[in-house]
Formats: sequence, structure tokens, C-alpha cells
Amino acid sequence: MKNYLFIIRHAPHNGIATQELLDVILTMAAFDQRVSLLFLEDGVLQLKSLQNPKQSGLKDTLSIFKALELYDVQSLYIEAEAAAEYGLNFDHLELPLNYYPRQQIPRLLLQFDIII
Repeated sequence: MKNYLFIIRHAPHNGIATQELLDVILTMAAFDQRVSLLFLEDGVLQLKSLQNPKQSGLKDTLSIFKALELYDVQSLYIEAEAAAEYGLNFDHLELPLNYYPRQQIPRLLLQFDIII
């Protein structure tokens, strides 16, 4: 079985790209694929608590991220520097995450067969 890593780089509620990516992630996970997520750059904001997606007319993607555990997606990684740049810490984020320094991300990527 292959290991898939999905990289999330976009801010929340900025179009439907994240919603579509989540659909793919959930589909793959439902078919017992090994799926992990890495939040980089503006993508770290996807995990911030107290979001209000109704204003943008888009789905509540944070609720979908919270449901990933039900699909056995448990490896969630976040770029430590990006989180710090936005002033995010454990109190601001909604999911249990593995923090990785930017310089160690290339080593993390080597653990995966397919990166999307």
C-alpha cells in the first residue's frame, strides 16, 4: 500500500480548492489508503478555531478536517514557522498536529510514495 501526503497551502474559504481536495482525501481514506496531510504557508490557517465559513458561502472545511480521524487519517503535520508567523499555537488550533521545522520538511517528504 502506498503512502499519500496531501499538502494544504491555501487559506480557508478562498475558493473551492480545499473542498475539492478534502473530497479526494476522504475518498482515498474510505478505500483504506494511507493518507497524511501537511499544512504549509497560508494553509495553516485552515486549522484555526472560531472560523465562520457561512460568510463566504462555502462549506465548513474545519469540521471536515476534524472528521478525518473517523477515516483513520491521523498523521497531520504543520510547518512550525508558518504557524508561528500567524501567531498560532496549540490553543488556537483545532486538531492534534505534528510540528515540523521548515528545514526538516524535505526529510518528511521522503517518507511518502505520492505527494499531492
